[in-house]
Amino acid sequence: MVAKSRSAKHNPASDRDPILDAALALAEESGWASLGLSALAGLLRMPLAELHDVYRDTDAIADAWFARATRTMLAPHPEGFTQLNPRQRIVHLMLRWFDALAPHRRVTAEMLAAKMHPPHVHHWGPMVFNLSRLIQLLRDAAGLRAGGRRRQLEEIGLTALFLMTLRVWCGDDTQDQARTRRFIGRRLNGAERLMVQLSANDRED
Repeated sequence: MVAKSRSAKHNPASDRDPILDAALALAEESGWASLGLSALAGLLRMPLAELHDVYRDTDAIADAWFARATRTMLAPHPEGFTQLNPRQRIVHLMLRWFDALAPHRRVTAEMLAAKMHPPHVHHWGPMVFNLSRLIQLLRDAAGLRAGGRRRQLEEIGLTALFLMTLRVWCGDDTQDQARTRRFIGRRLNGAERLMVQLSANDRED
């Protein structure tokens, strides 16, 4: 593996963050649980204190990886996106997020396992807030503007869909994540039928 020089620029908010890329490459070799800041600093030929100024621990590196996926999800949309129906927009955005993480799917699953490890309770609160923020961004990017009861149902439904899809995706070794794509499609078909029924009930009430 080619080491990065100390002069290499890094920016945790950038999609070209060399520290994050080096950490992912190292974790692919040794596993996420074995990744340490000292080994990463050595690989980058960077003083450990300097690395710590950028990433306080490996959990912060994981957060940067997920933030990169979110930026990919929110990147400018292809032509014709606004003409898609809400279901198609949701599928497009969710798959953008998962596709961004796909090159390091195994390591990503290990990151999530580390965050949810029982002794790591200090990670649980931020995970909940980050998930809520991601769902709000997903709704906004998909153009879902409902309020009231429908908004609450959308938030609950999208959160459940995302978590179920994440579980499927972590074990999806099919080409082009075909299993994940089929799963999202099936679940959203059922959710659409439910929302139509709930809307009809609201009108009757």
